Amino acid sequence: MKSLKLIGLAFGVSIALSSAAFAQDVTVAVAGPMTGGESAFGRQMKNGAEMAVADINAAGGVNGKKLALSVEDDACDPKQARSIAEKIAGAKMPFVAGHYCSSSSIPASEAYADGNVLQITPASTNPLFTERKLWNVARVCGRDDQQGLIAAQYIAKNYKGKNIAILNDKTTYGKGLADETKKALNKAGVTEKMYESYNKGDKDFNAIVSRLKRDNIDLVYVGGYHQESGLILRQMRDQGLKTVLMAGDALADKEYASITGPAGEGTLFTFGPDPRNKPTAKKIVDAFKAKNIDPEGYTLYTYAAMQVWSQAAKKAGTTDAKKVMEAMKAGKWDTVIGPIEYDAKGDIKQIDYVVYKWDAKGGYAEIKGNGT
Repeated sequence: MKSLKLIGLAFGVSIALSSAAFAQDVTVAVAGPMTGGESAFGRQMKNGAEMAVADINAAGGVNGKKLALSVEDDACDPKQARSIAEKIAGAKMPFVAGHYCSSSSIPASEAYADGNVLQITPASTNPLFTERKLWNVARVCGRDDQQGLIAAQYIAKNYKGKNIAILNDKTTYGKGLADETKKALNKAGVTEKMYESYNKGDKDFNAIVSRLKRDNIDLVYVGGYHQESGLILRQMRDQGLKTVLMAGDALADKEYASITGPAGEGTLFTFGPDPRNKPTAKKIVDAFKAKNIDPEGYTLYTYAAMQVWSQAAKKAGTTDAKKVMEAMKAGKWDTVIGPIEYDAKGDIKQIDYVVYKWDAKGGYAEIKGNGT
């Protein structure tokens, strides 16, 4: 009986010790569209965050503490994103890698600022995110006024004298990117023949496609997400149009090819130089492949966001968000996507967008020497 009591006591002490150890963990978050139309990108972010946390913990954690990861779903809905941000702030998590959609990142950032949470978005490219003088925001990706310029330069050089149309889905990201591309195109002396909008979630684009056909459009630039872009492409081909479709970084997922099938061949989009091909990423890419995960799109960007925060927290000697942000902006950080430095706004100093083309097999590659 005495031995049973001792075993019970030892078990209780063990539970108490493990609870105490768990209580010392630092919980950080990744927030994005884990469900909904953009869930492919939420999956990318989750994969990147989980691998980063595992690797950081294997290397000793942050300031002597292990990291725990909270995965939050905003479904790319602004209200849901704000609610999640308040939840994360209320739980006193010091850092969030998120969100994906600019329309989520922007409202969420205000709740994070009020709740002392540092936010690094792997993917939100709308300039407004870092233009409101908030102390807590940063990104590891570029901005729409940068990728819009690259798209416009490509179009101006390769489609000079052709008929151009610009579409947008009315979202913060889609309209913002379309407007930046239009502005840069117009400045380069190219005036679009058609500028039209649609609603995110639309399925029937035959009216728009009929207008593209009527106006003999050679290239249509779409400011929007991959689901609608894929449907627009399919419906253009159904009506016999050979019009080239071009869009932004929201096409950087194989789900686009699953929507279009072989018809997606020739689709163009802008994105940063593929981080999977960088020497800094080889070890991590191999680790992902060993798990049968293709770290495409924003997977490695999310991993990099976690790296920047953890390195800056170590440099600051604390996870206090304001002190970590000060360290972030004062330092240079080695990441899976290459070295990163920040300006006063929280934008990265190293910007480099390129143009990609989808092939008939459901893959994409950078167009070398594209003249942008």
